Amino acid sequence: MAKSSHANGADSPTFAALEPAGADPVDIAARYEADLRVRADGGSWLVMNMIASVDGAIAIDGVSGGLGGAPDRQVFSALRGLADAILVAAGTARAEGYGPPRMSERAGERRWARGQAPTPLVALVTRSLDLDPTTSLFVDAERRPVIYTTERSDPERRDALSDVADVIDAGDAQVDLAEVVRDLGDRDCRVVLGEGGPSLNAQLFADDLVDELCLSLSPLVVGGAGGRILRGAELPFRAHMSLDRVLCADDFLFLRYLRGPR
Repeated sequence: MAKSSHANGADSPTFAALEPAGADPVDIAARYEADLRVRADGGSWLVMNMIASVDGAIAIDGVSGGLGGAPDRQVFSALRGLADAILVAAGTARAEGYGPPRMSERAGERRWARGQAPTPLVALVTRSLDLDPTTSLFVDAERRPVIYTTERSDPERRDALSDVADVIDAGDAQVDLAEVVRDLGDRDCRVVLGEGGPSLNAQLFADDLVDELCLSLSPLVVGGAGGRILRGAELPFRAHMSLDRVLCADDFLFLRYLRGPR
C-alpha cells in the first residue's frame, strides 16, 4: 500500500489507484493467516473486526448481519479461525444471538497445525452479568466461556453463571480491560479477536489495547440513526492507524489497519 507523502511533511499526498477488476484471486484464510501478529512486549495481540455501511451504520434493525454478504462471512470466519479468544460485550452477544464458535474442517486442520485449541475461547465483558446461562452459548460450548465482570456484580447472577462459565473479577465498579487482556494472555491466548460492541470498542481504543482494526465496508447505504463502530463521547482520544491492506469482493472493501508505535 502506497504511503502518503503528506504524512511525512510533503506539500501533497501521493495517491494510488485500486483496480478491483484486475486483482488476482486471494485465498482469504491463507492471507489473514500470513499476517504477522506479534507484540514487541510479548503480550496478546488484539484484533478488532467490525463492519459498517458506506454511510457509517453498523447495524440494520439492531444487528450487523444485514450489512454482510458472502465475502464478509469469509473474512469473519478467517479471523475467527486465527483467534485464540473472542472478546465481546454481553449486550452484543445477546443482540446478535451468539452461540459457541464452530470451525470448518479446514479451519480446524489449520488450527491443529499451528498448535491452537480446536475452537477459540469466548470471553464476555459485563458489569451487570445480564446473561442467560441456559442459552446455547453456554450449554453447547466445547470450551467453558470466561465472563469478566466487577466485584460489585450481582451475587445471584454470579452463582448461576458460575455453573457454566468462569466468572472473573476484573475491577471494582468498572471492568478493567487491560486486566482482561492480561488474563487472556495468561491463558495462552496470543491473538484476541474483539467483536464489539461500540462501547467496548471505544474503551479498548481509549486504553490503547488495539493492535489491528479489520474494517469491512458494506456497499449498502442504510440511512437512519445507526451508530459508529466506536461509541463513547466521554472518552476523548485520538489514535493513528496505518493502512496495511485493501481487499475487495462483490463491492465490499476489507481494510486492514495497524496501530502505530506507542
